[in-house]
Amino acid sequence: MRRLLVGVTAAVLAAGVAACGSDSSSIAAQARSGDQKNFLSGDGSIERLAPDDRGPALDLAGTTLAGSRWSVAAARGKVVVLNVWGSWCAPCVAETPDLQKAWASYSASGKPVQFMGINYRDPSPQTALAFLRANKVTYPSLADDGGRTILALRGKAANTPTTLVLDTKGRLAARVAGQVSRATLDGLVDDVLGEGA
Repeated sequence: MRRLLVGVTAAVLAAGVAACGSDSSSIAAQARSGDQKNFLSGDGSIERLAPDDRGPALDLAGTTLAGSRWSVAAARGKVVVLNVWGSWCAPCVAETPDLQKAWASYSASGKPVQFMGINYRDPSPQTALAFLRANKVTYPSLADDGGRTILALRGKAANTPTTLVLDTKGRLAARVAGQVSRATLDGLVDDVLGEGA
């Protein structure tokens, strides 16, 4: 009887593991890969919220890597792009050129758009600043503050990278969980800019 129970239990566990799916970005697949990356990458999924479905404005503030204070409240009237990144994160490194090109284009156009990076888990501000300089990133980033900034995002940045687009009232309008492309980001920002038209 005991052998039968052990056999049934093993079969159920095996079926459960197999049911985790073959999605390479699933938590189970990332754990099985054994690549020791120590973070969960997103699958690039996009979430959009209609204006009537948006919650209250984010209460997010911090100090940039350059030492200036910044807050979502101070950016009211602009569409804000928040990007959670780390120099240790391969998808973050891969998306950096697209983010910089999008920022440069919006900045040159004079449209009311503000980009702000949120550095996460880099060993020091100097490491993060060196990464930004090496990659010619011209928009600012908030310094890692031990996770307080991430908590202010209300669970919307469980993956690194994550890109959030806030409307002109500071409310979450869109989110990309994982690496973002310039085309996707431009589309999300332009949609929110068009809401006021």
